[in-house]
Amino acid sequence: MDKPGDNRILHLMTQTSDILIVGGGLNGPVLALALAQTGHSVTVVDALPQDTRAAANFDGRGYALALASQRMLAQIGLWNALAEHAQPMNEIKVTDGQVGQGPSPFFLHFDHSEIETGPMGYMVEDRYLRRALLSALEKNENITVLNERRVVAQTTSLDHVEVTLDTGDTLQARLLIGADGRRSGTAQRAGIKRTGWDYNQTALVCAIEHELPHQGIAHQFFMPAGPLAILPLTGNRASIVWSEHSQTAQDIQALDDAGYLNALRPRFGDFLGDIKLAGDRFTYPLGLTVANSFVAQRIALVGDAAHGMHPIAGQGLNAGLRDVAALAEVVTEATRRGEDLGSPLVLDRYQQWRRFDTATLVAATDVFNKLFSNNNPLLRLGRDLGMGLVNAMPGVRRNFMREAAGLTGDLPKLLRGQEI
Repeated sequence: MDKPGDNRILHLMTQTSDILIVGGGLNGPVLALALAQTGHSVTVVDALPQDTRAAANFDGRGYALALASQRMLAQIGLWNALAEHAQPMNEIKVTDGQVGQGPSPFFLHFDHSEIETGPMGYMVEDRYLRRALLSALEKNENITVLNERRVVAQTTSLDHVEVTLDTGDTLQARLLIGADGRRSGTAQRAGIKRTGWDYNQTALVCAIEHELPHQGIAHQFFMPAGPLAILPLTGNRASIVWSEHSQTAQDIQALDDAGYLNALRPRFGDFLGDIKLAGDRFTYPLGLTVANSFVAQRIALVGDAAHGMHPIAGQGLNAGLRDVAALAEVVTEATRRGEDLGSPLVLDRYQQWRRFDTATLVAATDVFNKLFSNNNPLLRLGRDLGMGLVNAMPGVRRNFMREAAGLTGDLPKLLRGQEI
């Protein structure tokens, strides 16, 4: 494995492993750890330098991990390094309203005490999650990580897949995993098409410090231009994911920090006292994109390479980790039965497991965004009354909480906190 600061070029000629993962973000390394834990040899190809991934400074980014995702990270040995930096999400409050007018009197309030499973999830900063992943990868003898390498070609045959790197070296494996994002080169080279559309919305992402304690409460405030998520971090800090029409977002991002805060304050309100920026500011264009197939010959896609959705429910990373858990289980069980882990029969099990769940989640986020990101008075009345009705029905409310915690559906073993 390349060490931090080591820029040597490795001349590999041809290296062979059971599984090759393209993409060193989050889903790829988690999958590598899950597969290595069950005895598979794994190679991860990452386009970025390792020291970029390992940066210790706080840049404002954080992730909302559902309870099921936290259980998975614990099962593959990551949670001990993350627990002290993780902020439990004990409550979620969902409201509707307009800028400067405050929230509607109708709302949804989820309290973790109603489902008796602990917090509904945890907020973890990007820097801690990435460093925990890098450390675990480095210590695992079944995993080889190639940093600053790009795949430029791939070919598949009946019994293996081969990729060519930008160094000219080649790698062989029995299965190739694309964990390389919404513009997945792995999917493109395999001829997998995508379906989707642009929302003409952009997410403004930052972190803030605030005067008053957040009490572990996550807020989702729906406004006509898009939702504002206020997600608790450790201390008196919160992660902000703020959706606006793309041109408005571009104009806001171009402001200096003072102007940016002046745009945020009437949307945020004063319930946490005065606020100031902590870390960097980012923007992400929002759209829906789903691969028409999650598999091809000796190839499987996970995470954003398979599906990218609106962050309205904070399910992007959690959906990717569901892919990872399902694929790790399917591949491991196939190996134990003596099957070819890259065969069409094996990969079809993965696709069948994840395809319907993903389609349902993508459709739900799309509908919710269209329903809430508008100022139609009839739709506003209907959704406000709907939230009030759900909030008044404990059984229905608990079902929504279990969904938010990632505890519903046909869960892979890792998401239940069990060994494969």
